[in-house]
Amino acid sequence: MLRTSRRGLILGGAAALVAGPGLAQTGGVAGFAVNRAGSGTAGHGAFDILVGRRARASRDGVVRVDYSGWKASAADRAALKSYIASLTRLSPLTLTRPEQFAFWANLYNAVTIDVVLDAWPVRSIRDIRSGLIAGPWRRKVVTVAGVELSLDDIEHNIMGKGWSDPRVHYAVNCASYSCPNLPLRAWRGATLGPGLDAAAREYVNSPRGVTFDGEVLVVSSIYKWYAGDFGSSDARVIAHLARYADAPLKTRLEAATRIGRDTYDWSLNAIARG
Repeated sequence: MLRTSRRGLILGGAAALVAGPGLAQTGGVAGFAVNRAGSGTAGHGAFDILVGRRARASRDGVVRVDYSGWKASAADRAALKSYIASLTRLSPLTLTRPEQFAFWANLYNAVTIDVVLDAWPVRSIRDIRSGLIAGPWRRKVVTVAGVELSLDDIEHNIMGKGWSDPRVHYAVNCASYSCPNLPLRAWRGATLGPGLDAAAREYVNSPRGVTFDGEVLVVSSIYKWYAGDFGSSDARVIAHLARYADAPLKTRLEAATRIGRDTYDWSLNAIARG
């Protein structure tokens, strides 16, 4: 949660978007979160091709990734790394604001896949540690315009602070069963709003996002860990969920007053191999 050509970089002014030595003057990680934009767009066709070949929606609605097959394909491994490298050569602040959001979400998702492939086989992304800490999220894993970034930097310090939109959580995929799905087509600025709303609806209406155990409202732990992004209180989190819920879930949420408990499954979102 990419394809004009396998090496598609820019659709709107290559020279203007290629990162130069001065981009580090944006102010490091915080500089990427400023509300500043240009008119550029980025190409994500290569990622579309790779995800289309290596990921698919299962019967339970969870998008699973063929990490085993991807790892075994030298061509697909190289294509993913090439796509990531193409993004790191751009100056994000020269893109339009919707294109910047799409840039960071796609970069997060591509780098997460790459991190899993580097460590494959693993049963959970939490087995890939950042020092003593479970998970790779605090490790510096990619450099954009001379600034070293972790996955946490991208999700929380750039996207979270730069857009203050709870739908950030539906745009990025942490390679786990309970995470919002990896999009089967890369994010793009031109379709960003409707795409994020669709991702929110998909997750809220799945048991991974929201369910009832009898009369007890059970939600994904995302809504607990990042409650502040969804309004902080149970009432505001529930209102957010009801906004995207379909009937009859919507009716039940509108009558709910508190969240009973939260849950999360960190199993890798991998296609099972027979």
